[in-house]
Parts: sequence; structure tokens; C-alpha cells
Amino acid sequence: MRVRLPSPLDSYTGGLRTVDLPGGDLGAVLAALDARFPGARFRIVDEQGRVRTHINVFVNAERVGDLGHPLAPGDEVMIVAALSGG
Repeated sequence: MRVRLPSPLDSYTGGLRTVDLPGGDLGAVLAALDARFPGARFRIVDEQGRVRTHINVFVNAERVGDLGHPLAPGDEVMIVAALSGG
């Protein structure tokens, strides 16, 4: 899977914004992300195994939040960190 990463993960990824990772579902891709960049998954997924409220995950431009969401070869995962303030 091609995974696009937000700038808040730069400290984990060394500034890489796109990586190719294996996985049959979103949870497996995030596990592979954490195997390659330890600690990155915790910035995306909370202690209860849910995508954090300030993170949006898209698969082929469709917003998903279920870690069990199936992925097919060629899918693109984009992780977006929400901005806040006022």
C-alpha cells in the first residue's frame, strides 16, 4: 500500500511523507508503519484501538475509521492530522 503521512509524524519518519507498506487491512498497515517507525502508530491510534479524534484516515479518498477496513493491492492510504485553533 502507498501510505501518505502528515507532517506531525516527521519526527518519526525522518521527514518521509510517502512510504509503501504491506497489509490486508488498515490495522495491518498501521502495524507495519509502527514496525518501520516505532511510536508512529500511537500518534494515530489511541489506547482503545480507535483512530484518534484529531486524525482522519482516507482510503482512496474515502474517509474510514475502522482498523479492520480491508485494503486491496494498489489502494492508497492517506493520514491527515486535523488543524485546530481559532
